[in-house]
Amino acid sequence: MPKNALKKWEKVREFALGLPGAAEEFPWGEAVAKVNKKVFVFLGVDDGSYPLGVTLKLKDDAAHAHALTSPGAEPAGYGLGKSGWVRIPLAERGAPAAELLCDWVEESYRTIAPKKLIAELDER
Repeated sequence: MPKNALKKWEKVREFALGLPGAAEEFPWGEAVAKVNKKVFVFLGVDDGSYPLGVTLKLKDDAAHAHALTSPGAEPAGYGLGKSGWVRIPLAERGAPAAELLCDWVEESYRTIAPKKLIAELDER
């Protein structure tokens, strides 16, 4: 696995878990970040069993379309793609920078988090 992919993943994970009310859980053997008991980013498995990536919910049409132009990106499986969830591999050449991924994580968080936690984030 490319080192830069792991670095991006670590930055995204750290950012996600730093959001108000965020917690890490491991359903299905996969790391996820949740707020209010709801997943806002799937962080995948970092054991090298399949390509490192993140899956997030992007309601904004421009962000969603932009995310899908990332190398190897695709609508998420299990029917989640219909609701705006996108899987973005991190090891692909030309994968998005950590900063952009964090912007998308924040958008996903804002889609799912309760209003009071979004207000707390806006006060930061």
